Amino acid sequence: MAENESKNFIEEIIEKDLAGGKEKTVVTRFPPEPNGYLHIGHAKSICLNFGLAEKFGGKCNLRFDDTNPVKEDIEYIEAIKRDIEWLGFHWADEVYGSDYFDFMYECAEKLIEKGLAYVDDLTPEEMREYRGTLTQPGTESPYRSRTPEENMDLFRRMRAGEFPDGAKVLRAKIDMASPNLNMRDPAIYRIVKTPHHRTGDRWVIYPMYDFAHPLEDAYEGVTHSVCTMEFEDHRPLYDWVIEKCECEHVPHQYEFARLNLTNTVMSKRYLKKLVDDGVVSGWDDPRMPTLSGVRRRGYTPAAIRDFCERIGVAKAVSVVDVRLLEHCVREDLNAHAPRVMGVLRPLKLTIENYPDGKTELLTAEDLPGGESTHEVPFSKHLFIEQDDFMEVRPNNKYFRLYVGGEVRLKNAYIIKCERVVKDADGNIEEVVCTYDETTKSGGENSGRKVKGTLHWVERDTAVPAQVRLYDYLFTEQEDGAYAANPNSLTVLKNAVIEPHIRNAEKGGRFQFMRQGYFCIDTEDTTEDKLVFNQIVSLKDSFAKTMAK
Repeated sequence: MAENESKNFIEEIIEKDLAGGKEKTVVTRFPPEPNGYLHIGHAKSICLNFGLAEKFGGKCNLRFDDTNPVKEDIEYIEAIKRDIEWLGFHWADEVYGSDYFDFMYECAEKLIEKGLAYVDDLTPEEMREYRGTLTQPGTESPYRSRTPEENMDLFRRMRAGEFPDGAKVLRAKIDMASPNLNMRDPAIYRIVKTPHHRTGDRWVIYPMYDFAHPLEDAYEGVTHSVCTMEFEDHRPLYDWVIEKCECEHVPHQYEFARLNLTNTVMSKRYLKKLVDDGVVSGWDDPRMPTLSGVRRRGYTPAAIRDFCERIGVAKAVSVVDVRLLEHCVREDLNAHAPRVMGVLRPLKLTIENYPDGKTELLTAEDLPGGESTHEVPFSKHLFIEQDDFMEVRPNNKYFRLYVGGEVRLKNAYIIKCERVVKDADGNIEEVVCTYDETTKSGGENSGRKVKGTLHWVERDTAVPAQVRLYDYLFTEQEDGAYAANPNSLTVLKNAVIEPHIRNAEKGGRFQFMRQGYFCIDTEDTTEDKLVFNQIVSLKDSFAKTMAK
């Protein structure tokens, strides 16, 4: 790490641990539960855990916390791996919580033998009642006094499948009067008679997360177990499990603030409900805050990593403006996305003094100031945006096209609107113009100035496309909660794109000039149907905020 590079508090801890000889090699892990798709909040944890390993020459494992067979699925495992690889990270070892089921079971029996765990018959409701409150101590279970021999017999019968789901749990025997509710005899094993995606019917008891997590870290040799702030109160239990199970390696847990974004909900349970209820088309719907969703929408891995770097790592919980994420995406695309012309709401335009049957090829830059160019066909029949024309100029600050007004067509000529053609209902269906052939862009006499420049698409070679415009998927309600936005998607079915787009591949990202950034949809685009997803608009209100 560069000497003057700013460091977050976890990096400072690691540097101190390495310099003092406490640790020789940094080992981190990213431990998602495979019960849903990763969202943008997970990107912060991914970048942190994998980034720490990269910076300090260590390793980061991908560990699937698959200790709850009711909610987990192979589909989620494969999706998680795709997302991490898409972000540009590579794990050292792919491991699973289920890899350690035998080890965890041995640790549980060790606690029973030491009189530090007991089998409890209380119902979940009774356990909550006995637990106490933040101001009142808990009450010991009547089953807490069972002998180690009784508990071992009952625990082994639990494993054998003798009892139904929920009939008994194994609890750690710690302190029912502890001011930390997590230390009031937490459950560490429960009965779940659901086949596991990896172990099948071998197990009918499964460890609870607070018991499994520290043991997994210890088994793997994790040095710095990084998690979000909601687990800060769980750290005493984490340390208790490591100590009482006499783990050879002693990992340490460190907490950081999770990512909270405006206009964004990142609860996997809520996102799954949107999918199940058909509010969105799936986990990869481009409106979703999942990594699969933003990837399909056209966000770049570089932009997301840049965003995670900018927001930093701290303990203080805060809410980040989602416009910062959009700014990072826009900044990356501005440098790399080729420019093309696309008309989203077409209006016919005819240049009546342009030669019939003539088509010329004009030169357009792929990127501003770049050497790469492509050719754009031009003829007397074009499309322009409906929003770029008004029959009567509304005020002297309107610099688009109107009857009697002049504009320059991008990369082409200056035109003047002469009149309009209307249908039987009085709607404008065509704009008739003339052009000044001496004003061709790049020509000797192209210096005549007009204030408006419009994009356009030649009619005969235009490529039809469907364009999807997006608003935020969630809107804030009066009570501060978020709800699904019914107007989050607008579909334009009659858009047209310049023919250069025919060379593009699915997933290709482009700037539609004067419109925004768009991506060719990877799922719904076919040979006969071109579908674009709006990535972000051209307007960057957040950049103005940063400049103040």
